[in-house]
Amino acid sequence: MLTWKNVIDFAVNGNPEPERRVEKSNDEWRELLTPAQFRIARLKGTEAAHSGALCSAHEAGKYGCVCCGTLLFDSTIKFESSSGWPSFTQPIQENAIKYEKDTAFGMVRVEVMCNTCDAHLGHVFPDGPEPSGLRYCVNSESITLEKA
Repeated sequence: MLTWKNVIDFAVNGNPEPERRVEKSNDEWRELLTPAQFRIARLKGTEAAHSGALCSAHEAGKYGCVCCGTLLFDSTIKFESSSGWPSFTQPIQENAIKYEKDTAFGMVRVEVMCNTCDAHLGHVFPDGPEPSGLRYCVNSESITLEKA
């Protein structure tokens, strides 16, 4: 199980190797994604709190990257954080997520991205429920739900 210490270690010292890499030009991504998906996943945007379609989704299944389809989170570790974005306590596997220090907007945060294609997902915080204490705060536009 990943902890905040692991997250910081990845952000500072390097991320685990992904199982595969998917790389495309911005023009190629733009053809595959909706304008909102492109703005958020490829240009590091965000959606308004409580506006995402998957924020209140509770169906069983797996959440994948909207860009490359890599499985990122399982519905069993999704929880209601009241943050306004889908929240998870752990990635589906350690090397699914990439972590980078984010100092935008005068804050220090840890950005989370798909480790396969570098799509921006959101941020991770150390204020989630036990046992991990992690809250992966993810944009609905960056993920898809494959229902079980």
